[in-house]
Amino acid sequence: MKISVLGCGRWGSFIAWYLANKGYDVYSWGPEDDYSYQVLKTTGKNEYVELDKRIHLTCNLQEAITHAQIIVISISSQGLRGFMQKITKFDVSDKKFVLCMKGIEISTGCRLSEVLVQSGISSDNIAVWVGPGHIQAFTQGIPNCMVIDSANDELKRYLADNFKSELIRFYYGDDLIGTEIGAAAKNVMGIIAGALDGCGYVSLKGPLMSRGAREVSRLIKAMGGNELSAYGLAHLGDYETTLFSEYSHNRMYGEMLVKGNKFEKLAEGVPTSKAMKALGEKYGVDLPLTSAVYDICYGDVTDYKAACMELIPKLMSRLTKTEFYQ
Repeated sequence: MKISVLGCGRWGSFIAWYLANKGYDVYSWGPEDDYSYQVLKTTGKNEYVELDKRIHLTCNLQEAITHAQIIVISISSQGLRGFMQKITKFDVSDKKFVLCMKGIEISTGCRLSEVLVQSGISSDNIAVWVGPGHIQAFTQGIPNCMVIDSANDELKRYLADNFKSELIRFYYGDDLIGTEIGAAAKNVMGIIAGALDGCGYVSLKGPLMSRGAREVSRLIKAMGGNELSAYGLAHLGDYETTLFSEYSHNRMYGEMLVKGNKFEKLAEGVPTSKAMKALGEKYGVDLPLTSAVYDICYGDVTDYKAACMELIPKLMSRLTKTEFYQ
């Protein structure tokens, strides 16, 4: 199997490493002026993995695309549409695309698979690979479970069956809407978890796990998906690695924000909170936790700890409802 992984940052470099260890013919691509690419090129490793000698590192996009039967994309979600404009300059009609990334496009509210369809890729050639797991744990040999979903049942089964190993057990997803929304939304909940850590309200993470999943389930249902997907691997199943782990970028972002420090790495939950808030308004779904993250990240805030400390009582004093209200 010939695979090109586009994006050689944190997840991209791991995916290339993982698939090379599966014995596949792997190309790893990154822009020549990109920091992640330059680190791999000059040192042969990054803070997560060592570049396997079997992996062909390239900054030539045409070379990477021409090589591949399967193209795995792992970049920032908000840059996907522009990136696809570069990819579709080449003939990709016979390529299969796997999105190993989580997010919702802010400007349109589109799921990432929808961005690919709107870019001219057939839905039958698109799959998503999401779920729990941190690279730091995987590279220590600690296993986890993930999910591959697609509108094409044959494609998702083919990928899951061929990508599985003793390190990653894959499940077949059966709700693309729920899988994508759930995966994106868990990053928003990660920011809340970090804020709770920073405020010393760690015990509220239990209610966050329950209420956060329920909030996301309502949105998934309103968008035409299966609300039970919020309780699957893509969302609730990924909570441990997002709400509690020292490696979670989104949890760390929330904690450092409250402490008045700047987190330099990508936290996808920030733009996702904005996209989800818009989707909640579009579909008439109550998203109190998402709205709280949006208010903190996009509001006129100078003292983030004080703002979080004010938001918590507001959330706690909301009108009493039944636990599973719609």
